Amino acid sequence: MKIKIILLILFTSLIGYSQEIALLKYNGGGDWYANPTSLLNLIKFSNQNINTTIKVKPATVEPGSPDVFSYPFIHATGHGNILFSDSEILNLRNYMLSGGFMHFDDNFGLDEYLRREIKRIFPNSNLVEIPASHPIFQKPFAFPAGLPKIHEHDGKRPQAFGIFQDNRLVLLYTFECDLGDGWEDAEVHNDPKEVRDKALKMGANILNYIFNN
Repeated sequence: MKIKIILLILFTSLIGYSQEIALLKYNGGGDWYANPTSLLNLIKFSNQNINTTIKVKPATVEPGSPDVFSYPFIHATGHGNILFSDSEILNLRNYMLSGGFMHFDDNFGLDEYLRREIKRIFPNSNLVEIPASHPIFQKPFAFPAGLPKIHEHDGKRPQAFGIFQDNRLVLLYTFECDLGDGWEDAEVHNDPKEVRDKALKMGANILNYIFNN
């Protein structure tokens, strides 16, 4: 408990002075670097449209580093295996329990590995589907049906799953959606403007939720 209090004080002091987000560089063989322009575009969109003041270039952080506590939002994506060491599991758990927020976005092929690792981080909690009524889908942009569909994978509906601790959403897992692809430069996937707009607006909602809750 004492460690958690110290971490919470550290985290709170850090986010009070700056807004900066990071990309998670994980081990296991998966391509953590899969969407190189996505966070850059999300930051630009959010700063222009919802009045965030996020540092333009996102950081890259490793799961076992104490630097994770410098970022209120850490994003991870990829197509393949993701594997955390025991010390990384503990570090990520402490990060989220002390105020941090993690977003995992399945870029297709990450699901089975990620679910295994999430269970290691929170062995006593289960991923639950987040209903469309949750605030993360309400503002500043309305998504009355919940998570939007950006790219097709297996023809399944898009789902947002979460881990809640003390009624606080600490981990968001977006599945069968591929938000990160929608955040990429337009020429990467040649998505229609309305599709990219949906992705960026949903991303802005996530950031708004983190910085205002």
